[in-house]
Amino acid sequence: MLLPSDHPTVATSKIGVLLVNLGTPEAPTTGAVRRYLKQFLSDRRVVEIPPLLWQPILRGIILNTRPKKSAANYAKVWTDKGSPLAFHTISQAEALAARMGNQAMVRYAMRYGAPAIGDVLADMKAAGCNRIAIAPLYPQYSGATTATVQDEAFRCFAKMRWQPAIRTLPPYHDDATYIQALKSSVEQGLAALDFVPDAIIASFHGMPQRTLELGDPYHCHCRKTARLLSEAMGKELVVAFQSRFGPAKWLEPATDKTLERLAHEGKRKVAIFAPGFASDCLETLEELALGGHEQFVEAGGTDFAYIPCLNDSDVGMDMLEKLIRNELAGWH
Repeated sequence: MLLPSDHPTVATSKIGVLLVNLGTPEAPTTGAVRRYLKQFLSDRRVVEIPPLLWQPILRGIILNTRPKKSAANYAKVWTDKGSPLAFHTISQAEALAARMGNQAMVRYAMRYGAPAIGDVLADMKAAGCNRIAIAPLYPQYSGATTATVQDEAFRCFAKMRWQPAIRTLPPYHDDATYIQALKSSVEQGLAALDFVPDAIIASFHGMPQRTLELGDPYHCHCRKTARLLSEAMGKELVVAFQSRFGPAKWLEPATDKTLERLAHEGKRKVAIFAPGFASDCLETLEELALGGHEQFVEAGGTDFAYIPCLNDSDVGMDMLEKLIRNELAGWH
């Protein structure tokens, strides 16, 4: 059928895959961190305090004190390729794109910072993606992570006249492919050590205790991941939760307190890893690998090792590719 001469151009139909990670400041500077934290900590999914109460605290205290300290921490792990979270996410997207070939267009976005979810979705739609799978890079579901990614995506779709068909990657905390990928990665990391750990710690990002009481499944997902991985490895894992913020009660036990306790109990050698992070970032490289090491040694420990996240490793990409292909089943 011939189209009218003034008919708008319609791009060839494509399948799209959008990987979404948390985000990162553009630079390890106070100003860049302030802009990033303002967006991040203004998200109602992240901080569930009513804005009338929270915004004066955020703008009057937190954004005037925290950015300088956070910028100094970012500077410790910043590289010539930029933020670790950014370049690891880019590498994951590029590796997945190479694996998918012409079967799907693969892009990445950040929930906070750049590239923004809305901008990337608009570009994908303009390029012809009329079916898009959105993959939040969070194995364990939380309203503050997975849900806010999906909220933002659907806010963007609400502005589109011609919306694409959408699928979202569900949490994969208990998926056998994920557990086996973790097992392979952790065992490889342990085999490379020059000591045998007295304890192996699985450190997940913390959440306020209130989120569990309100029905968020995150804590249960973390515990199930650790249980399944422990069974697969045949080794006991110590579960802990890091990154406490503010005076409210958070999920316990805390990672820093756990490191101190283990040292005081005579466990002088530990290995730690972060199964809830798809990519290494400030919380893994500065808080765990650097800060955790310092805390453990100060408490009397002698040997400490941080095992990296899956990142764009072969085993990590094998897992991600399988998860994505499962979600794309039936789309041609």
